[in-house]
Amino acid sequence: MMIVWIILGALAGIIALVLIIAAFSKKDFAVERTITVNKPLPETYDFLSSLQKQDQWSKWTQLDPNMKKSYIGTDKTVGFISKWESNHKQVGEGEQEIKKLVPNERIENEIRFMKPMKSVANAYFTVQEPGENQTKVAWGFTSTTPWPFNAFMLFFNMENAVGKDFEEGLSNMKKMIEAE
Repeated sequence: MMIVWIILGALAGIIALVLIIAAFSKKDFAVERTITVNKPLPETYDFLSSLQKQDQWSKWTQLDPNMKKSYIGTDKTVGFISKWESNHKQVGEGEQEIKKLVPNERIENEIRFMKPMKSVANAYFTVQEPGENQTKVAWGFTSTTPWPFNAFMLFFNMENAVGKDFEEGLSNMKKMIEAE
């Protein structure tokens, strides 16, 4: 009987420790990567504003080429939604909606993940013209991890994990747009 109380006490101590760590851990995170594309800014912006084209260069689409895709609305317009469903654990199920378009400056999307874990994130692209026939593209992502799950962010580096995927996606995008 004493062993049971010791185990319960240890378990309660571990849970309390996680909750305390979570109380002092950050909940918000942001990741951003950039690349320079050898295309004029208007062409690059037009390319990036298409969620359907994003499916062609996104790392996550490449992880599961057999994922189910569906679309609602008119691509390249506010309110357009791209939905996906995959059995691949890194892809899961969710949807992405165009929330704001600032022509030749910024694209804002909301990503709603359903599986493997429900969450919402904000993604964006910004474009700048560093030189003639060149566009600097920044791809960013912001989100919040709810308490007490934010304690686990101490052991998982979103900057490295998502950043690497963004770099791969941006590289794929650069190749595609420069080939057009």
